[in-house]
Formats: sequence, structure tokens, C-alpha cells
Amino acid sequence: MNLELAGKTVLISGSSKGIGKAIAAAFYKEGCNVVLNGRDGGQLESVLNELGERASIFAADVTQPEDCAALVAHVIERWGRLDILVCNVGSGSSVPPGSETLAEWRRVFDLNLFSATNMVEAAAGALAETQGNAVCISSICGQQVIPGAPVTYSAAKAALNAFVRGIARPLGREGVRINAVAPGNILFEGSVWQRKLAEGAMLVQQFLEKDVPLRRLGQPEEIAGLVVFLASARAGFSTGGVFVTDGGQVVG
Repeated sequence: MNLELAGKTVLISGSSKGIGKAIAAAFYKEGCNVVLNGRDGGQLESVLNELGERASIFAADVTQPEDCAALVAHVIERWGRLDILVCNVGSGSSVPPGSETLAEWRRVFDLNLFSATNMVEAAAGALAETQGNAVCISSICGQQVIPGAPVTYSAAKAALNAFVRGIARPLGREGVRINAVAPGNILFEGSVWQRKLAEGAMLVQQFLEKDVPLRRLGQPEEIAGLVVFLASARAGFSTGGVFVTDGGQVVG
């Protein structure tokens, strides 16, 4: 399938590793200009070296609105336009359920909600000019209660899903689409599932056999494939959606 993305400019926040890195590689393979973002310039340089001349990097903390504005300004200065925004900053690391503090609520919401709302606000004008679109990376923790998942993280991702559904209407009137992808259990270097496999592969397999119909962990490239499709004209009538990709774990 020709997704007709060649020549488009894509900005991916949180793209120095894991799912974000896979998304960047997938868009680059489609012929896009790719802007990589993260807080660690060294990690960004490493990913840049794996791509090529159609990529650039900009280190910024997207939990800060002023950094988001500077990031979008870099994209326009370097590439002249912004067609696709992918909001991938986030972390499921938090305190056990029942031990939340106000400081922890704020930290987790900064990473998992405001990192996306800040970026969408900063990029909305540029996306309207190109009739572009945005994709936010959420989680199945925002869809239903996942036993053991941090409450702060689950609430932040539920709020992100609500944001995507709600902001789709005003953005749509400007010709801009927005969707979210809600991954399940994804294995990559440095992920929680890499650690759990090292601690007890048999326990992980028992969990998969019990709760995941496809009985395996997902790969970052499988998330990236869905993101690229949603950002393409092939999904041109889709906006305000939250697309679960979790091997069948979420029920209902």
C-alpha cells in the first residue's frame, strides 16, 4: 500500500528510544523528513546517525510550553512546514496504587498529559497550514483498570484519551485530524518488560497465556505501523479515535 507520505515533515516527541524511535524509523522509510526530539542530545545524535540526511534533532523538554514553541519553530526553520505531529513522551513509572502524593500526580500528568497538550497547542497553527494531523501515544491503562498499574499513570492516559476525543472537534474545523494509539505490553530495550523477562520469563509467559489472547508481547514496529497509517491519507476520515493495539488484552 502506498501511503503517499514521501516529502511530508514529521515531528516525533520522545523519539530517542523505544516506540518513538521505531516511529521515527517508520516515517523515514516512507520518505518523510523526520525531526527527532528528546531531552538527551547524545541519545538523539545516536538515532540521527541511524537515519540520514532527511532527519534533524532538537533537544527540548516538552512538558514546558516554551520548549514546545521553540521545537515547532525549529521544524519550520529547518524544513519549512509541519505535516504530522506524534506525541510520544510518557512514562508508566510511578508509585504503587494508594501511595500517591500531589507532587507525584503533577509529575506523572506533566509527562503523560501535558507533554501532549503543550505540543498540540504549539503545533496547531502549523498543522492547519498543511491540513496535517497529530497522533498521541496513550496506553491501555487509560482504557480500563489494569491490575497493578499506577493510578497516576492510568488517570493521566485516560485524560489524554479524553483530550484527543474532545480537541478533535475544534481542530477538525481547521482541517486538522488527531487520533491516539493505545498500546498494550510492548518489549524494547530498557522497557519494563525487558526487566520482567530478566527477572522471571516463566511468570511473564504465564501472564501472557492468561490475559493476552495473542499470547505474546508486542514490538515497537507494530505500534509504529499503525501510527504511520493513521497519519496517512488512507485514514483521512478518522479523527478523535483511540485505537487499541494490545494483542486482545482489553475487554469490551
